[in-house]
Amino acid sequence: MATTQTTSLPASVIKNFTEITKMRLSVSVVFSSVAGYLLGVGDTIDFYVLLLLCIGGYCMVGASNVFNQIIEKDLDALMDRTKDRPIPGGRMGVTSAFVLASILTIAGIAILYLINPKTAMFGAISIFMYVSLYTPLKTRTPLSVFVGAFPGAIPFMLGWVAATNEFGIEPGTLFMIQFFWQFPHFWAIGWFLFDDYKKGGFFMLPNGKRDKGTAIQVILYSVWTALASLIPAVGVTGRLYITPVSAIVIAGLGVWLVYYAVRLYKLQTAKAARQLMLVSVSYITLLQIIYVADKFIR
Repeated sequence: MATTQTTSLPASVIKNFTEITKMRLSVSVVFSSVAGYLLGVGDTIDFYVLLLLCIGGYCMVGASNVFNQIIEKDLDALMDRTKDRPIPGGRMGVTSAFVLASILTIAGIAILYLINPKTAMFGAISIFMYVSLYTPLKTRTPLSVFVGAFPGAIPFMLGWVAATNEFGIEPGTLFMIQFFWQFPHFWAIGWFLFDDYKKGGFFMLPNGKRDKGTAIQVILYSVWTALASLIPAVGVTGRLYITPVSAIVIAGLGVWLVYYAVRLYKLQTAKAARQLMLVSVSYITLLQIIYVADKFIR
C-alpha cells in the first residue's frame, strides 16, 4: 500500500502542475514565442536563448494561469468545465498555489531577463495585464476580451524581441495579427460555453448575447485578422516579409477563417461556434508555421 502511495504521489503532483498551469495553453503560447524568435533571428539560431525563451515563457504563462485560478476559485467551482480544477477540486490549497505562482513569476522574469531586459519587461507586462486587469474584468464587462487581447498578443511579438532586443514595426505587426485574432477565437469559445460561463457570471460576448450582433463582430475581426496577416507581403514591415506564394496560402487561410465566421452568423449554434474555435486555432498555428517556413526556404 505504501509503495502505491509513493509511486502515485509524483504522478498526482505532475497532474496538478500541468492542470493549474494549463499546460496545453501554455505550450501553444510558447510555440508562438518560438515562431516569433525564428522570424527575428539572423543567420544563426542561438539554441541557448531559445531554451531560455521556452522555459521563461512557460513560467510566465503558467504563473498567469495559476493566479487566475486563485482569484476565480469560487467561480470555477460553479462551472462544469472548471469545477474539477486543482483548487476547486480540493487537490491543491490556495497557499500552495500562490507559492507556485510567485515562484513561476520570479523565475520567468529572471530567465527572460537573461535573454534581454526588453523581453523580461514585456513578459512582466503580460502577466500584470492578465492577472490584474483581464481576470477581474471578466465578471464585469465584455470589454474584458479587449483588455485580455493585449497580453494574449504579446507572445508572438516577444519572440522577435528576444531574438533582436529591439521593438519596431516587425514585432508590432506580429502583435497586431495576434491581437485581432483573439476576438473571433475567444468569442467563439464564449458562444459555445455561454451557459457554463453564465453560471460563473462571466461576460465574454460583446453584446452579452448569442445573436447576429455578436456574430457580425466575429466576422469583422476575422476579416481584420486575415488582412493584417497579409501586411508583411506588401513590403512595409521591415525585415518581416513573406513571399507572394506564402501570401496566397495565407489569403486562403483567411478565407477559411472568415467562412466559418459567416457560418456562425448563419447558423448561430454552439456547434458552429466550436468549429470556428478549432479553425481559429488551426489558423494561427498554420500562419506561424508558414511565416517561419517562408523565411528559411526563400
